[in-house]
Amino acid sequence: MTYSPDVVGTPETAGAIDATTLVHRTRSFRSVSAILAIAFLAVIGLVSLLAPLLPLDPTTTDLAIRWQPPSAAHWFGTDELGRDYFSRVVYGGRISLTVGILAMAAATAIGVLVGLIAGYAGGRVDDLLMRFVDFLSSIPWMVLVIVASVFLKPGLWTIIFIIAVFSWMATARLVRAETLTLRERPFVRYARYIGVRRGLVVWRHVVPDATPTIIVAATASISTAILTESALSFLGLGIQPPMASWGSLLETAQGSLQTAPYLALIPGVLILVTVLSFNVLGDALRQSVSEGGGR
Repeated sequence: MTYSPDVVGTPETAGAIDATTLVHRTRSFRSVSAILAIAFLAVIGLVSLLAPLLPLDPTTTDLAIRWQPPSAAHWFGTDELGRDYFSRVVYGGRISLTVGILAMAAATAIGVLVGLIAGYAGGRVDDLLMRFVDFLSSIPWMVLVIVASVFLKPGLWTIIFIIAVFSWMATARLVRAETLTLRERPFVRYARYIGVRRGLVVWRHVVPDATPTIIVAATASISTAILTESALSFLGLGIQPPMASWGSLLETAQGSLQTAPYLALIPGVLILVTVLSFNVLGDALRQSVSEGGGR
């Protein structure tokens, strides 16, 4: 069989390669778990986004219908003040997802920046940054949060700030480890050899190949942020009334576990399934980028 160089780089071959890449990238999303996770997050996200447009009122009280079980009029029943619990859960999910996404974005940005600088610069810069990361990681996060809550007024933006500032260290470690490996790759070393600026090398060559790691870290950060917010709100250090999140609903429901256990069960299950769905989605995204990319 003779080799024909004309085959390489032809539109037909390029199209076949693109089709193969597309198949590999979409394969990860065909599993039942990934489809269910995407569907659940889409429904939760859409309902939370459209909550102000829906005929829901989470604040109106009616003591005459307090402690009502789930019914056609009140899908999730009513709470101790006669408020519609379905409305409370929808608006609570809106707050929990807002905290998770915004805290994830901030924590990922900080972690990626620190990890890239430490991994690519190396030497004393790497040692200094990693010792700072080790120092913050050695302090129990609850101690940091309690200290911060003394100086900051509890609220939505405060909890986002606290979670972002104290949860970027794991992302920084992952990105640093990936950057240490990537900076020794031939294409990165060649770019440095021909005099390409450091920032351009990192942006064009290191960041794209570190994307799977960043995606996994980001989705894990969302899960961590939602769980942290739920824990803080459960302890009374997070979202404050009249606002409500799934965590604060759990805190309110702990006094009615005997009479109305569904008040705690519903937000607890939603937290569990949401965190699980983000983890499944992150794993599918990582596999998609890893299988479709590569050098």
